[in-house]
This record gives sequence, structure tokens and C-alpha cells, in this order.
Amino acid sequence: MDRIRRGEVPAKHHIAFRQPDGSLYWEECLTRDGFEGPYTILYHRHRPHEHAVIDAIGGYGAPVAAGGDERLKKRHYLSPKLPRSGGSAFAHRHHLLFNADTTLSVLFPDTADEVYVVNGDADDLYWIFEGSGLLRSVLGDVRFTQGDYVYVPKGVPHRFVPDEGVAQYWLAMAFPGGVHLPRQWRNDVGQLRMDAPFCHRDFRRPELVEVDEGLRRMAVKRQGRWTHYELPHNPLDCVGYDGTVYPWVFPILNFQPRAGLVHLPPTWHGTFAAPGALVCSFVPRAVDFHAEAIPCPYPHSSVDMDEFLFYAAGNFTSRKGVGPGSISHHPAGIPHGPHPGAYAASMGHRETNELAVMLDTYKPLQRTAAAASVEDPGYHDSFRA
Repeated sequence: MDRIRRGEVPAKHHIAFRQPDGSLYWEECLTRDGFEGPYTILYHRHRPHEHAVIDAIGGYGAPVAAGGDERLKKRHYLSPKLPRSGGSAFAHRHHLLFNADTTLSVLFPDTADEVYVVNGDADDLYWIFEGSGLLRSVLGDVRFTQGDYVYVPKGVPHRFVPDEGVAQYWLAMAFPGGVHLPRQWRNDVGQLRMDAPFCHRDFRRPELVEVDEGLRRMAVKRQGRWTHYELPHNPLDCVGYDGTVYPWVFPILNFQPRAGLVHLPPTWHGTFAAPGALVCSFVPRAVDFHAEAIPCPYPHSSVDMDEFLFYAAGNFTSRKGVGPGSISHHPAGIPHGPHPGAYAASMGHRETNELAVMLDTYKPLQRTAAAASVEDPGYHDSFRA
């Protein structure tokens, strides 16, 4: 994203910046790709690198493949049937599909995170299917609501505070290789192009809030394991920062879809990219306007990518038997496409009201026991005429 500045920072980095009592603020550099990539520089009242290791107190685990039926099949998972386990986003989530480049999960948090959380393994991208709340981090507060993407960079201390009395239902996507805006939407200096499907104004950035919540525990995930620390001071003691690494929120309905004379490929819906993966947003839109256009997606032999689709709302003309919270997984190697009758029936349609999040991945996705427990066993055969 673009550079932002919050709070107070000195005239130049790596120089003395003093507190009112004459002591130094502590400069912290949050860097990507060593020192070669994007970075943010923060200024703390206290040393940010003091941690006393304590016993582990939980945290969501790593995904584990289910085994069993490993035949190459089109699959459908009914995520609304998953147990509404509640708890915090930090401690409770249902991993469903994963590979080396991403982990896809569903969670139903009903309490705030009990510790400050740092994912040292991956960038986290959430999509809020239902719910609202606050993402609080060392870089400030940003609110989110239904339909928002919420991004948390790797290495940023944060906690989620869901709104009380509001049902929460989130899709979580973790990307070890990081998340970025697709390069085709950016100009040579990194600015979003004028013909991109979104603009910088569409993103909500955090506002710096120096607050002491009384929490002195932090959990850090690295190589799939959690280490817990006791902190000697409030970690939300940042008085200012500037840089390009920070959490943000993007409402999916701010995505500006395109229509063509005939059907456009999913890459036109590309919203966020990661090594080995592309996140696409399907929002209500006008469809193809050729007199003989077939708006329904054509059968597709995807020989290089698995397709994951989370259905949220609307009328999905290419599918039967799916509804809000349905998840389809169409693996590479066999063609996928519309259900019988949907292809021809879509002709003459001029708009669609569907809302969905799609993820294409190069590496095959493995399913977990949680996914297998809510699988629709008749889905693959439902494509037979």
C-alpha cells in the first residue's frame, strides 16, 4: 500500500527522538524481505524487545490432512454445519484446506483475543462473512464490518475485539509468502492505476491510539508453534510511525467489477495476490452484453490451479445446491464448470447479484478432518446430466 504517517516522528530516521523527560524514544524497524522490501518505522516509549518466556496457554493449531478418500473429485463443504465453537480468533478456528502457500479456515469468534497475537509465519487476510468489531494493533485501531477484508501483516502485534452481541462468521486466509495488490493494477511507482478495480481511497487505514488495556501477554507463532511471553510494559506504547506496512480494511463492495462483450476470465476479478495464489472478489455486476453471450462460466480444464470458492449471497447461476457459507473445491486435473442446464439458461441475463470470494492456488489443496466432516457426498455426481 501507500506510505502513511501517524503520530509524532523525528525529522529523520535513526536520529535521537526524545521524550518530554529527555529520555530517548525507542525506534523499531518493521521490515519485509530483510532490509530490501517495504518497511515501517515505529517509536515506542519503552524497549519493544523485552520478553520473558512463559508456559504456552493455547492458540490455534496447524492444519492436518484428513486422509481417507483422496480420489480426485469436485468437492462441496457446508461450512454452516461446522460447530459454532466461539472463543477468540486467536484460540479457535476450523482449518479446512491448505497447502504450502496458504491455509483456509473458518472461525466464529465471540470473545476478544486474550493476548496480543503475532503471526511470525504468514500474512493474515480475513473476510468478514458476518459480524463486526475492532482490530487493535501497535499501529492503531481500525474497525471492520460485514463484507470487509481485514489484513494483518506478518509480525504485527494485534488483537481482535468482536462487537458484543453480534454473530461472527469469518473466512481466514493465511499466506506465508505475503499478500500484495496485483501488479497489473499498479503503475511504475506503485500507485493504483486509474483503470484498476479499486483505488487508494477504498482502503481504511488504522488510526493511532495509545491505550493501555492492562494486557501483558503476547503469543508469537513461528514454524507452526506458539511461544508465549510476559511483557514488562504495555506493548501499545507507540507514539508515532511512518511507512508502508500496516493493517488495513477493504470493503468487498468497493471492488469495481468489469463487464465485457463476452465472458471475462476470473483474473479480471483479482483483488489480492500472494506467491502461488490469487484472491478474487465476485460482486453484483452487469454481465456480458454481446447479443449471443453466455454469461455462465464455461467448462474449464484447469491443469495448473485448484479453485476454492466461498459463496456468500445472491443467485449463483452456475451452481445448484449451494447457498451462503457453501465452499466448493475444484481440483486441478479434471474439468469443472456449470451444473446441467445452467449454461444455456444464463443466456439473456444482463446482471448477476452474486457475492463470493475465490482463491486460485498453484499447489494442490489438502482437506482436513473438519472439512471432511461437513462434505456434501453427492456433489461430484451432481454434475452428471
